[in-house]
Amino acid sequence: MKLKTVLPLEKAAHIVDKALAIGREKDMHPLTVVVLDVGGKVIACKSDDGSGTLRFGIALGKASGALGMGISSRLIRDRLSQRIAFQSALATAADGKFIPVPGGVLIEDEEGYTIGAVGISGDTSEKDEYCAIGAIHSAGFASEPVSIDPDWTRSYLSDVEKGAN
Repeated sequence: MKLKTVLPLEKAAHIVDKALAIGREKDMHPLTVVVLDVGGKVIACKSDDGSGTLRFGIALGKASGALGMGISSRLIRDRLSQRIAFQSALATAADGKFIPVPGGVLIEDEEGYTIGAVGISGDTSEKDEYCAIGAIHSAGFASEPVSIDPDWTRSYLSDVEKGAN
């Protein structure tokens, strides 16, 4: 059997490595990055040293939710913020692989077709998404969402962290 690969391991590995590098460059908390193909299969995954044990499941849920709904996890959050029962139903239908906060970004080819997704967890959702979009673009692909949240630098995990900046 021959399978046509549209998101090769080399590109997926580049996305993972670049996302982690961006996180380190911006002094973010330890990240976990997951890249899925369009069928939802994990192609590449890495975690920074010190990344929490739940981070893989969260990153997977962000990427899987984006693929399953056909929109970024940021857009899922924005559209479903007032529909809690529906979010719960989606999480059940997705066997828990549905995390409706930013950090799940679709990967699109030059023709606009979705060929996979990236999920990142470790810092604020906005910072996770920032790393995903930058890494996807550095690999030569487009992303959904197309651009970063302009307020990504103003998101913090705690008031202590906010005061330090």
